[in-house]
Amino acid sequence: MPHRVFHKSNPAADITKLPKLGMDKKHFIADFKHYYSHRLGRDQNCRSPHYAYEALSLAISDRLVERWKKTYNVYRDSDCKKAFYLSMEFLMGRSLSNAMLNLGIDDIVTQALYDLGLEAEELIESEPDAGLGNGGLGRLAACFIDSCATLQLPVTGYGLRYEYGMFSQQIVNGEQVERPDHWLRMGNVWEIERPEYMHRIKFGGHTQTHIDEKGNKRTSWLDTHDVIAMPYDTPVPGYKNGTVNTLRLWKAIATEEFNLQEFNAGDYAEAVAEKNTAENITMVLYPNDANENGKALRLQQQYLLASASLQDVIANWVGRHGNNFSKFAEKNCFQLNDTHPSIAVAELMRLLMDIHGLSWKEAWNITRQTMAYTNHTLLPEALEKWSVNLMQNLLPRLMEIIFDINAHFMAEVSAHWPGDNPRMARMSIIEKGHQKQVRMAFLAIVGSFSVNGVAELHSKLLQEGLFRDFYELWPQKFNNKTNGVTPRRWLAGCNPELAEFITATIGDGWLTDLSQLSKLAPYSEDAAFRQKWYDLNRASKQRLVDYKKEEHDIEINVDALFDVQVKRIHEYKRQILNVLHVIHLYDRIKRGDTQNWVDRCVLIGGKAAPGYVMAKKIIKLINNVGNVINADPDVGEKLRLVFMPNYCVSAMEKICPGADLSEQISTAGKEASGTGNMKFMMNGALTIGTLDGANIEIREEVGADNFFLFGLTETEVEALRPHYDPNWFINQDSDLQGVMRLLECGHFNQFEPGIFDDIIASIKSPHDPWMTIADFRSYLEAQKRVEQTWRDQDRWTKMSILNTAASGKFSTDRTISEYNNEIWKLSPVDVEKY
Repeated sequence: MPHRVFHKSNPAADITKLPKLGMDKKHFIADFKHYYSHRLGRDQNCRSPHYAYEALSLAISDRLVERWKKTYNVYRDSDCKKAFYLSMEFLMGRSLSNAMLNLGIDDIVTQALYDLGLEAEELIESEPDAGLGNGGLGRLAACFIDSCATLQLPVTGYGLRYEYGMFSQQIVNGEQVERPDHWLRMGNVWEIERPEYMHRIKFGGHTQTHIDEKGNKRTSWLDTHDVIAMPYDTPVPGYKNGTVNTLRLWKAIATEEFNLQEFNAGDYAEAVAEKNTAENITMVLYPNDANENGKALRLQQQYLLASASLQDVIANWVGRHGNNFSKFAEKNCFQLNDTHPSIAVAELMRLLMDIHGLSWKEAWNITRQTMAYTNHTLLPEALEKWSVNLMQNLLPRLMEIIFDINAHFMAEVSAHWPGDNPRMARMSIIEKGHQKQVRMAFLAIVGSFSVNGVAELHSKLLQEGLFRDFYELWPQKFNNKTNGVTPRRWLAGCNPELAEFITATIGDGWLTDLSQLSKLAPYSEDAAFRQKWYDLNRASKQRLVDYKKEEHDIEINVDALFDVQVKRIHEYKRQILNVLHVIHLYDRIKRGDTQNWVDRCVLIGGKAAPGYVMAKKIIKLINNVGNVINADPDVGEKLRLVFMPNYCVSAMEKICPGADLSEQISTAGKEASGTGNMKFMMNGALTIGTLDGANIEIREEVGADNFFLFGLTETEVEALRPHYDPNWFINQDSDLQGVMRLLECGHFNQFEPGIFDDIIASIKSPHDPWMTIADFRSYLEAQKRVEQTWRDQDRWTKMSILNTAASGKFSTDRTISEYNNEIWKLSPVDVEKY
């Protein structure tokens, strides 16, 4: 069938010029009924809220698409500079409530559903969380692209469309059990498949050099095993501004659905083997890379993301500018979200040289002017390395380019520090040893014009420690961009009653300028305002209790201190320190030391990586300790310890409004930033924490009197490390001795002898990198200050108000403005003016 061309005389040429969709109740009801009855084929006999959710989402999605297309056209016609955010994770959470909020239609839709006999909350709850991330990195990326749209910046997010999320966490006999998180089982109403923009991704094969017609040496990558990257686009709406940006996610599919010859020969499994092998690349978020197959699959994921995204941007460029790349760097910027996408440096070089014929110098100049790298970790083991053998087998052309980049870079280092071989070895992208490794973080630094950390301390430690040699070579490259969170989701969306109270008090400008929350500070002196704030917080706590009653057969006193630690389970985040304090409180109760007691409910949630044995044991310990305490009649309502399974974005939306105390207790110098600390602060929780990550800046903003500080500083940690002796601390502290006695005698594992021996040995080891025991006494003293403050509810409420009032710095709107002003240099585009 010949390709059809639309002409002005063809009525179909104006097919996209439809009347604007109505935003009133009548139109939403009509569209809801249409989709429910005709598109989904349901009637009044259908009892599942899922289909009502889908019908509503389709009606709202229509409004988004209207604005989405206009945004795309305005960006295209204005030929504006664009940025592209490459991230292996985008932890988006639920889309329906966010779309309603950002379109400004919450009340209208709620009223429309009420007229239909439906509850908006039930429909919102029926949407599964998008399984596209596993923690703070992915949630930050989601907040970032929300702020980009709200600030009207032309930014596209690029990621992977994982079929299965990290996993659904269940607790069986106190232990984490991983279940598949098939979040796409019922489809995804928010995405649009775009096969017209798919790209071919090469793996394996070999390279061959030749001389082109101009006498230049060229390299071809031949005999490859290819897969197709299929894009799925999701709209990202700005807040009430008409801008809808794009999140483009890639799914790996086979070049052929199946081998027809194999099928006809009767070998049905082999016939679809190629299809299955290709689709495995984006089947599961972060495969376990403990074995070589896992490592290869993870590298395939990273390369597919980088190659498909760069091919996409270049294809769009060539479609508009031909093969002229002279202004490519002026119009495009790539932000690498952590080390995962750093292979993009070599891939951009490949595309520019091998596909578009640029010289090495031309390609390198463009690469170094367009790539920017964000580092998210201070843990050396988290900086990815790939063996040279693996790279040569899987990505032979990329490995050649990395060798060339390193050779040029080593010449640059040698010119700066002649004869300094140890420094050259430290800085080389190729790490020598028994098995040569490619240091991907170093590749990102060498190939980028900007390198940033995500909190002031983190950036300082990168410059003074992990990347010191690079900082001494290129100090102008390094900068800090303290993280934030979007106030639309993390205050207005998750805590609407408090948000409405704030708006009634200071106006709604804070939703796009969070610094305006500072206007709340004087109201902390108003008794009536404090009482209303207290009542709203207590109502949020009651909602959290009701939410958790579905999972836990346990009574929780809503007036107890809600002490919350929710984050990935990891030794450096020190959930174990929290548990030691809980055991201490239990020990006090059993000894009758309950004078001036403060009832406390300790809530802990988070997932352990499937292969992280110690983290899983920590989850088991939390649950065992909780089981003993919660069943002890001597304890009653004085103390509760509850592990909250399957922690995710939608769970956090319930948890953070109900928290009184935010636990941010990582070992100083180990947490890059943290964003949970910001969400809790924004909703009025008080923080107990070390001088680590963004805690430092939170304390600076709210003031030392409104923050419960404890623990060694990063400098003190490093000074103590060579002669750290946990047993010395234990021998000096009778409270700690009591805690260790209960742990070591098996009080919390009477029917499972020895299961916590590894945890006990770890925290008592002089080689414990997290120095948990060293901070125990300081932590207890800080918790005593917490209790003293809690007894004066009026004072606590005042501090809560001041925390919210001081949280303005921690909006991603501020963070993204800094990225843009100092790195991307994009011009905002007001779509509604066109």
